[in-house]
Amino acid sequence: MTETALQVYHLARRSVLRQARQPANVVAPVIFPLALLAVNSGGLQPATSIPGFPADRFVAFALAIPFMQGALFATMNAGTDLARDIQTGFLSRLSLTPVRGIALVLGQLAGVGFVATIQAVVYVAVAYAVGVHPRAGAAGVVVLLGLAIAIAIGFGAVGVFMALRTGTGESVQGLFPLLFVFLIISSMNFPRNLIEVGWFRWLATANPVSYLIEGLRSLVIEGWNGEALALAFTISAALITIALAACGLALRTRMTRT
Repeated sequence: MTETALQVYHLARRSVLRQARQPANVVAPVIFPLALLAVNSGGLQPATSIPGFPADRFVAFALAIPFMQGALFATMNAGTDLARDIQTGFLSRLSLTPVRGIALVLGQLAGVGFVATIQAVVYVAVAYAVGVHPRAGAAGVVVLLGLAIAIAIGFGAVGVFMALRTGTGESVQGLFPLLFVFLIISSMNFPRNLIEVGWFRWLATANPVSYLIEGLRSLVIEGWNGEALALAFTISAALITIALAACGLALRTRMTRT
C-alpha cells in the first residue's frame, strides 16, 4: 500500500467505527425516511388513478425518496463529525503530521459510504417486504445500491466542505433546511410531466435533484431507462467532483502547516 492509501485506510477505519458507535447516526437516517414513506404512500395512493401516472402503487413511485433523504442525513453526519474534530483540536494535531488532506476527506467519506450502504440495503429489503419488486431485476438492484451510495457520498462531500470552511457543526446543520427545499421543489411526489402549475414544473425541471430521484425511481418502476440513469450518474459524479475540489481549496487554509 502506498503511504496515501495507508492514511486513507486508517482514517476510513476511524470514520466507520465512529459511525458504528453512534447508533443515532445510523438508525435515524433509516427510520425517519421510512416513516415518511409510509405516511406519504398511504395519503397519496389516490394519485395513482390520475391518467398517465407511471405506477399502480404510490409506494413504488415514492421509494426513491428515502434514498435522497438518507443522503441529506449523510451530509449532516459527515460534516458534523468533521466539525467536531476541528473544534476539539484533532485536525490541528493532524496538521503536524505528514497526513495528506485528500486522505482526510476520503477517510471521512468512508463513514458516509458505510451508513449509505446500510440505508440502501434496508430500503430495498423493505420494498421487497411490501411487495415492490424493482422492474430492473437483480442487476438493477445492484445499480440502485451503487447510485444511492454515490449520491450519499456526493452530499456527504458537501457536508465535509462546509465543516472545513466554517469549522462549526451549527453551520453544517444549517445546510439541512436549504437542501430539504431542493428536495421539496423536485419531482419527489409527482412526475414532472403531470405537474400543472407552470412555475413549479419549471423549478422541478431546473432542479438537479429531480434527475437523481428519477434515476433511482426508473430502476423500480420502469426497468432500464438509459437516459434517466445517465443523467443521475452524471449529476452524482459532478457533485462529487465539485465538492471534492471545494474541499481541496478549504483544506489549504484549514490544514496549514506551521
